[in-house]
Amino acid sequence: MDWLIEAFEPAFMQRALLGSLIAVIATSLVGTWVVLRGLAFLGDALAHGVIPGIALAVLWGFSPIIGAFVASLVMSGLVSVVSNRTTVREDTAIGLLFVGMLSLGIVIVSRARAFSTEVTALLFGDVLGVTRGDIMNQLIATAIVAATTIVLYRPFMALTFNRDKAKTLGMHPGIAHTALLSLLALSIVASFQAIGTLLVFGLLVGPPATATLLVRRVPVIMGVSMALGSLAVVLGLLVSFHYGTAGGATIAGFSVLMFFVALAGREAVTALRRPAPATLA
Repeated sequence: MDWLIEAFEPAFMQRALLGSLIAVIATSLVGTWVVLRGLAFLGDALAHGVIPGIALAVLWGFSPIIGAFVASLVMSGLVSVVSNRTTVREDTAIGLLFVGMLSLGIVIVSRARAFSTEVTALLFGDVLGVTRGDIMNQLIATAIVAATTIVLYRPFMALTFNRDKAKTLGMHPGIAHTALLSLLALSIVASFQAIGTLLVFGLLVGPPATATLLVRRVPVIMGVSMALGSLAVVLGLLVSFHYGTAGGATIAGFSVLMFFVALAGREAVTALRRPAPATLA
């Protein structure tokens, strides 16, 4: 117990815990739809696509949150334009823009070496450097994500399981898809300060994917995802504090590890319940 209490006595660890738990709420709500709709590649691409916005924000001296959000909206908009206006499939459009935005971000960083340390912290996270201002920004973004998820729950549900039926019911699947991409961008922006843009994908996909192995109903998936993500945060911060590992990477690593633990557990239970083969007398 002392091992647990000691880790969260410092104020910076308390802020790190709070900021990471808020990030879990946003990523679990949006990540559930991402996993159920098979949009993991798009989520990964958006997480990388914010790099140019962050790099320009650091270079020009304005808020990285604004830069990241604008960059993610630009990328999601371009994906829609390319996939809707050409014969190129959406996954190809995502791949092209993924590489293009990542390359642009690296070029900008390479031209601004004086800011490379700060940009690196933004990319890989600085969970121990979360401030009260960061937490307030996270709370606002997470509140928007939660409120929009509640308001658009039925359109998101219809879009996830039957796009054609959603259209016949007048739920405007195109608008719902755009809203979901905006929430995805916002959840990434709300989380990158804690675990970094390159590692936010772990929380965005890991806990929701693990939850789908355990439960079926969408609201329950979201709740279980939050519980699993919170556990990953606590374990990650404990290991980071006591063993000096990178906080964001450790959290993301635990969130992915849980999936394979749950998968192994489910396979073991299935094997135990399988009836034994009949033997010849």
